[in-house]
Amino acid sequence: MINLEDIGIHLPQGFLFRNIGVQINKNDKVGLVGKNGAGKSTMLRLIAGDLQPTEGRIHKPKDCTIGYLKQDIKIDTTKSVFEYLNTSNLVLTKINLRIDEINQALVERSDYESEAYLGLLDELNDLNHEFNVHEGFLWEEKITSTLKGLGFNDEELASPLSTFSGGWKMRAELAKILVNNPDAVLLDEPTNHLDIISISWLENYLKTFEGAVMVISHDRLFLDNVTKRTLEITQGKLLDFAFPYSKYKIVRAEELERLGDAAKQQVKDIKHTEELINKFRAKKNKAAFAQSLIKKLEKTERIQVDNDSVSSMSIKFPLSKQPGKWVLELEDAGKSYGEKLIFKDVNITVGREEKIALLGANGTGKSTLLKLVMGTIEAEGKVNYGHNVNVAYFAQDQAEKLDPTKTVFETVDDIALGEIRTSLRSVLGAFLFSGDDAEKRVGVLSGGERTRLALCQMLLSPSNFLILDEPTNHLDIQSKEVLKSALQQYEGTFIVVSHDREFLEGLTNRIWDIQDHTLKIHHYGVQEFLKRKMAVEPTKANLKQQNMPSKPKVEKVSEVKLSYEEQKDLKRKKNKFNNQVSRAEQAIDKLENRIVELDAVIANLDYSDEENSKKVLAEYDQQKKDLDAQMELWEQGTEGLIELEA
Repeated sequence: MINLEDIGIHLPQGFLFRNIGVQINKNDKVGLVGKNGAGKSTMLRLIAGDLQPTEGRIHKPKDCTIGYLKQDIKIDTTKSVFEYLNTSNLVLTKINLRIDEINQALVERSDYESEAYLGLLDELNDLNHEFNVHEGFLWEEKITSTLKGLGFNDEELASPLSTFSGGWKMRAELAKILVNNPDAVLLDEPTNHLDIISISWLENYLKTFEGAVMVISHDRLFLDNVTKRTLEITQGKLLDFAFPYSKYKIVRAEELERLGDAAKQQVKDIKHTEELINKFRAKKNKAAFAQSLIKKLEKTERIQVDNDSVSSMSIKFPLSKQPGKWVLELEDAGKSYGEKLIFKDVNITVGREEKIALLGANGTGKSTLLKLVMGTIEAEGKVNYGHNVNVAYFAQDQAEKLDPTKTVFETVDDIALGEIRTSLRSVLGAFLFSGDDAEKRVGVLSGGERTRLALCQMLLSPSNFLILDEPTNHLDIQSKEVLKSALQQYEGTFIVVSHDREFLEGLTNRIWDIQDHTLKIHHYGVQEFLKRKMAVEPTKANLKQQNMPSKPKVEKVSEVKLSYEEQKDLKRKKNKFNNQVSRAEQAIDKLENRIVELDAVIANLDYSDEENSKKVLAEYDQQKKDLDAQMELWEQGTEGLIELEA
């Protein structure tokens, strides 16, 4: 479908890449990877047509449509979120305007038998047919479901887009691309501004998308779940692997190992050849032989190995001192901004060495809760720290607070205490600052490098309780592996906010979920949490959407007439499914509340009391089975309603 032929891009410092040839087919799901500065975003710009290549050609079908999500979009509009999408399809907008014009003319005219009047009716019929071919009757429903899948609520759909932050504008732009169903979708870091639920929704959408997808992402799990092919830009070349990211990494590591062995052998061969040249070049009868060796050496293409392996060094960041049995207690904590309630009645105690993931949709108050804990905002309730607790806080803008005039080494040297000071350069090496990198000024570092340095500085500071707000933002996959490894070795307590599921999996032993203005605690892993969340939240939203009346276009459709008996039977079936869904929802709410109560009981369960613990665990297992059964009934009822609507 899209063919790149001998593509090259020349910059003032030389070619970014050259002689690139690759074909993207209709249903390809491609991950585009490479080090920062390798040219990934440039490649997307070339394919999208935003940039012309210095060399080569890009072949695309004449009618090929491409949706391109950039990292730095700018949207300045007073249109509402819904209207921004509603007017984005030029074909449907044009048909709509003409239909409205004809309907107005038909109302005003009375020459019902004239050729002009009949001509308008014929044109209206043709336009309705064309509107249907372009799925116009599903357009508004498609917009609403896509926006809700990406995290917008009912109230926000009618709000001016100009009132939203850059991250939410990015979501609206992504929604606009998806609803217009292009032949190919190019996504540059689409998960950066999405919460953990919206990322799962986007994954499911892209997996069933019928066109081509090319995505740049630092989210390993997202790449694994969406893509089936990986393109790597490295050393000015493009490598093509028929695998998703994790499988590609294994194959690539094996390939690099072989290249490494070949490079070592080549160095030996070159050294041996140079020795022969030096030995024979001064001898008359061997001079021609020496010259042939020199020419051979000049033609030899040096093997270059691009090594991106993470340092295997295991670093243990020492605790400042051992805290008491509990490190944090919240009593009746709550926060509101004017009339807008964020959360209330939060009562919780955090024990020593707990590893907590704080999750929830964007806007539910995750960062607000962390600021409340840190005392940087005024709020309701009390915040109590335990004995000997030292807190280190990583805010979302922490990297910007570093002193730009200091070097990388000075930044950590000023904060580190104790024995670890003797191995600071090794620590920096583990955080991907090796050799001369340690002497760079902070002011010249990229956003990802500054974030990495700020995290290293925080872990070196005296603490036993870490609070991290989106520490993985701006970090590439390799850097996230470094941070995760460091946190897994950390012996203190931490609370982390992150939307990166692969980063969180196996890192935490508690999940805090802000939902319905309160804090819920879960004791299962991130994948299980998402599975349950996706089973309940999107399906409830879809049912609510089905029951919402949409704006009718009476003139555009001719309803199918049902007999009295058919109408009666349809109504009976609808009532049956509605009752089934309603009963299941009530049961699900009760079961989930009971499971939350049992989670709290199990957290403090005395297993020495074998009879009681066995009884509690048995009830917990039964409640989970009952919840699965009710979810199945709910899904059956929902599917029944959807079929009847169809």
